[in-house]
Amino acid sequence: MVALGYAPLLEVGLPNGRRADVMALGPRGQIAICEVKSGLEDFRADRKWHEYAPYCDTFYFAVAPEFPRDILPDEPGLIVADGFGGAIVRPSPEEALAPARRKALTLSFARLATLRAGEI
Repeated sequence: MVALGYAPLLEVGLPNGRRADVMALGPRGQIAICEVKSGLEDFRADRKWHEYAPYCDTFYFAVAPEFPRDILPDEPGLIVADGFGGAIVRPSPEEALAPARRKALTLSFARLATLRAGEI
């Protein structure tokens, strides 16, 4: 996400009680969420990914190169990554957040980033 110009945070709580694996703020204020799937079993056991869409402009699955990509739904974007980096192999459709929701999420994101920076 950093290489794409985004400022990411890991394990970000959302207003609906879900926790995004990665939430990132883009240079124009856009919000992306990445759901990291460690393997096939992880994907099959977790069907809550639809619940992230109301809290981001773009949504991606992030998987390892050996992950069987053909089982993933076509709607979200797709990032393939390993320990050395990643690449967007399928862009995510963009659906702009409502301005009030964007503001609330951005403020929450900024507060979380600041609080985490203070933990260092």
